[in-house]
Amino acid sequence: MQESSHTSESQVVQLTRGSRVVAFLSWTQPTTPRTPTPRKRPVLGASAGMAGLLSCVLLCSVLTCCGASASPPPRSSSSTPSFVATPLTDMGSQTYKGLTGGLYPDGNTVPPAQAAAGLARAGRVQPLDADGSPTGKIVLLSISMSNGSAEWCGATTCLSTQPSGQSFMRQAAASPAVNHQTLMIVNGAHGGQVAARWTSPSSPDYGVVRDQQLAPLGLTEKQVQVIWLKEADAYPTVALPARPGPQAANRVPDASTLETELGDILRALRVRYPNLQEVFLSSRIYGGYASSPIKDVSRLNPEPYAYESGFSVKWVIQAQIEQMANRGAVTDARAGDLNENTVAPWVAWGPYLWADGTVRRSDGLVWLRSDFASDGTHPSSSGIAKVGTALLNFFLDSPYTRCWFRAPAQHAQCALSPEGVASR
Repeated sequence: MQESSHTSESQVVQLTRGSRVVAFLSWTQPTTPRTPTPRKRPVLGASAGMAGLLSCVLLCSVLTCCGASASPPPRSSSSTPSFVATPLTDMGSQTYKGLTGGLYPDGNTVPPAQAAAGLARAGRVQPLDADGSPTGKIVLLSISMSNGSAEWCGATTCLSTQPSGQSFMRQAAASPAVNHQTLMIVNGAHGGQVAARWTSPSSPDYGVVRDQQLAPLGLTEKQVQVIWLKEADAYPTVALPARPGPQAANRVPDASTLETELGDILRALRVRYPNLQEVFLSSRIYGGYASSPIKDVSRLNPEPYAYESGFSVKWVIQAQIEQMANRGAVTDARAGDLNENTVAPWVAWGPYLWADGTVRRSDGLVWLRSDFASDGTHPSSSGIAKVGTALLNFFLDSPYTRCWFRAPAQHAQCALSPEGVASR
């Protein structure tokens, strides 16, 4: 994404439960994992009907008690996007152009073998010094473009020493539940750093992260052990095909290109950060409001490409799951080799951030026009707050992160739920 100033503002009401942030206006965080519905592995280009709209559900009572509206404003004819879809997390038995939903191959929970590997990786996260020896700091780093930089740190260009607004870094800094003793949260995202900029370990953008973000804090690449990765491509033009045919065969969908780039990025991250253990991926927020008087800004990453980037993330994570289940043999040539024991870090979903505009997701998430800057692409202060809250709650509660992200006094463990299945 290209750099953009945030000019659209809206009031943000922060709701908390103890030390945990629950919501900013229309955001509600689910408290229990959703029961997955088994789905078939997606087949690119298979024929099927378009996914139907998800029925709206009420916000949890905590929002109503704080005076928030129980339902979002209806879409008006002037703001109703032509693209509609169902979030991957809510698709159930529905399909999108023949593709099944869910974050993982069989629903929204991490498969048992991948979950066990993730817990083992979480157990290896420990404070390291500048040379990578035990004792020192744990570095949690973001790799993303302008949207990710704003959501992580507060602005499209943001120094890690100056987080602002209700970004993830600012919320984490203010939370007593977060480990402030050994954890260092660093912003490696930057405006204009789209997926293709990170695919090679020799990319100069990694040098910028090293010299301008890590070094001023007295940190090195050997201390980076966990990464949040959110990427997209600027100016996409080829949507996923509705049916197989000559045009689909001759034009590679941008979602497939992004899957390949994400695979390349994961391998590059393993080279740059030799002690990297875990990478959590998120796809784009809603892109249906994208419009701007500035030439080409409205085409940065509109719908359906913002939504379809969720399939890119799903596929690259699924590629690692299936490769490891296949004794390390590559099963998805587009994603490439993602063996977590040799060339790639362990990967899983971070927060899934897409919702269909004002159509309320099952957990309450909506994206209002006021959640975006004037270009309809970059988040405004309220949009930044929504993603910042999602990230904070994810790292506080995930079974793969809470043992090193939470304050030591809380004695949090990285372990499976009582049901024996780790949720997203």
